[in-house]
Amino acid sequence: MLLWLPAYPTFQPGWDQEEVHATFFKCISWQVEETLDAVNCPYHYFCDKTYPSNYPLLVDILVLLFTAASYLVTLVIVIMDLCSGRGRIFLSGSKRFLLPSGPVSLPLIILIFAKGPQINTIFPLSCLGPAILLMALISALSFDNGDDKDFKYTFFVASTVSGILHASLYLDSVVLPYYTGFDALMSSTFSGECESCVCRKEALVVGGKLVRYRGWSLTTFFVVGVLCLRIICKISGETYAGKFLFIKALMERFSWILITVDCVYLTLNSPPERVVLRGSAYGGIFLLIFLQVLKEACNQFTQRLM
Repeated sequence: MLLWLPAYPTFQPGWDQEEVHATFFKCISWQVEETLDAVNCPYHYFCDKTYPSNYPLLVDILVLLFTAASYLVTLVIVIMDLCSGRGRIFLSGSKRFLLPSGPVSLPLIILIFAKGPQINTIFPLSCLGPAILLMALISALSFDNGDDKDFKYTFFVASTVSGILHASLYLDSVVLPYYTGFDALMSSTFSGECESCVCRKEALVVGGKLVRYRGWSLTTFFVVGVLCLRIICKISGETYAGKFLFIKALMERFSWILITVDCVYLTLNSPPERVVLRGSAYGGIFLLIFLQVLKEACNQFTQRLM
């Protein structure tokens, strides 16, 4: 019995289930063939090209350790920031280099996403890449070192914007083939002509139709918009900054809502692979969101008492 597949009568006993699994989820080029059976097989696809084989296990371990360290640093800084009672003033210039959205970690995240299709042994980025991006977005939203001088602040935030956009694009290059293969596997039947040959009732689209999450999404653009408004408020001075503060605050709140929606969606609708690892990752993201909500509630309560 196959773990995910229905009882396809055309699935050959000699085929290796793990090999078929890898072919579908790492395929980057699906070719459509003409078919004579317009009723039962109007669209016939086979995988023409896949990503190269995975990196050694050591690479996955290093990525796992880096991700865990980045999360723990973010969690500790958020908790200390919450306990300090001083809001964002607690974040000093040195601590921001340790955050996932900082000038050290964010380039590493971009590099990891760029090589993501081959990091798929014990820490599959096709499953956990979205959680890493959400962690970087939360880091960028939560901390704003407004004490820097205008040029230094502008350069730092602009580099964060560029890094987030690049990370989102590279993440899509990892997850879109994964979601396409998931759709091809779950919404098709094997034709029996080859290991990846499937019959479909409708055309196969990039990213599939079963999971609609994208790294290059409304969530990313809202976070980028918030960062851009921070730059505008910083360089415009006190005279004009007030005109943008309301819009910035509104966009920040909506960005947090979108991040929460993405996290809930990915928890409920991701392909059923590495369930425990994926649940732990998104559980950690929910914890960061909860702490941010708690911090905002404490700030509002403190302001009303003053």
